[in-house]
Amino acid sequence: MTDKTLNNFGFKHKAGILMPISSLPSKYGIGTFGKEAYRFVDFLEAAGQKCWQVLPLNPTSYGDSPYQSPASIAGNPYYIDLEILLDKGLLTKGELSGAEHDTERVDYGYLFNTRYAILRLAYSRFKADKAFSQFLAKNSEWIDDYALFMAIKTANGFSAWYEWDAELCSYENAKKHIGEYEEECGFWRWLQYEFLSQWSALLKYAHSKKIVIIGDMPIYVAHDSMDVWRATDQFMIDDEYQPIIVAGCPPDAFSDDGQLWGNPIYNWQRMEMNSYKWWRERVGYAFRLYDILRIDHFRGFASFYAIPYGDENAKRGNWMKAPGDRLFKAIREDYPLAKIIAEDLGFITDDVRELLKETGFPGMKVLQFAFSNDDNEYLPRMYDTDNCVSYTGSHDSECTRSWYASLSKDELARFKAECKRERGECATDALIKAIMKSKANLAVIPMQDYLLLTNEKGRMNTPSVASGNWQWRLGKGYFRKPLVEKIYNLTKSGKRVK
Repeated sequence: MTDKTLNNFGFKHKAGILMPISSLPSKYGIGTFGKEAYRFVDFLEAAGQKCWQVLPLNPTSYGDSPYQSPASIAGNPYYIDLEILLDKGLLTKGELSGAEHDTERVDYGYLFNTRYAILRLAYSRFKADKAFSQFLAKNSEWIDDYALFMAIKTANGFSAWYEWDAELCSYENAKKHIGEYEEECGFWRWLQYEFLSQWSALLKYAHSKKIVIIGDMPIYVAHDSMDVWRATDQFMIDDEYQPIIVAGCPPDAFSDDGQLWGNPIYNWQRMEMNSYKWWRERVGYAFRLYDILRIDHFRGFASFYAIPYGDENAKRGNWMKAPGDRLFKAIREDYPLAKIIAEDLGFITDDVRELLKETGFPGMKVLQFAFSNDDNEYLPRMYDTDNCVSYTGSHDSECTRSWYASLSKDELARFKAECKRERGECATDALIKAIMKSKANLAVIPMQDYLLLTNEKGRMNTPSVASGNWQWRLGKGYFRKPLVEKIYNLTKSGKRVK
């Protein structure tokens, strides 16, 4: 067992809200790091919350998922607030007015076709200064590679890197051509500078309100990413730059074909030869952005499901061993007090449980999974430790209101027995209250559940459904006394008010 400080968040028995940046209100089509983000911090403080959990802040690409990004380290330019650029003198009021796109849901196609134009306009007025030079120096390990990757991608109509000319598919050869792309590289460097500047200011404000930020790290990266392009030796990639095996999940009761994610698999043997440098750098950058880091698909560090590349489904996959705690020992050498949440959901085996024990990281308890049997491990009375984080659901789950409406007779009976409802109390609030009163060190509730939304209005992502995801947005009128008092009182019921 590791030192107890590894799983100590720095607080005890608190609560937080899961709320994506993209879902914040904004007149410009998507949530940003602007005034509405600061307003949400104020909302968290008023509601007695300690944590704000966000989804990955990486750029999105085809499919709009932050879990399939062209760069695992870079930030999403859509989150750059245009009104802050106005305040910096990089945009005019007229230009800002022309960029308004006040929609109920995020329209990623519209953003792709319009947002970069106004960002390029702002960049044309930017004057490099000492702060920019310091940013470039501090991020030298990746910023030039990212800028070159995006510059070449732009020149090639945003096609996948493995479809470029052979000379540019090779990272080492492509670097020889950086002079040809230098002007475009400047734009992509500046986007990351502005992203990090705005996020750092928001993070500082959250800390001033004693709010901590929980970030999210996907375990895998996309094939079409800077990560794979510049480090093919760290992945199971052949000489034609195609994966040998790809990630997914085996067939189960929910899917006869399993899940074919398609991400390249890490070359864990090669990674171990240099003490997992690639992972240490990735985690290190994440802790510049977040106070606590949730790592997605934690079970994949114990053993992972590998599917032959080219298969149409996940039926022919095999389980293979991953490095387990050897990886996290290397990470702890650099970050001995790293605060990490392990997303230990899905098909959990003894090796996953042992890895969780070895690392000391808190796992996740999702109550929507708790009512299948009388002694389900996700039931609050079954928690065997407070070193866990409890949720109603995740970004992949149904809204609790819709989930409750679909319960079977047996599941409904268990729900009523475990989540006693007071007069006038709805089922969603009863479930939240059960989490608040549990021994879990941290309780995190998706914002949609506090708003009592259904799937039709509030679902963030439906796994295995290719379109219509990641679009939910919070209405402008949420910050009202009745909602603040409701959240505060539910939090207080479990003695979690910060």
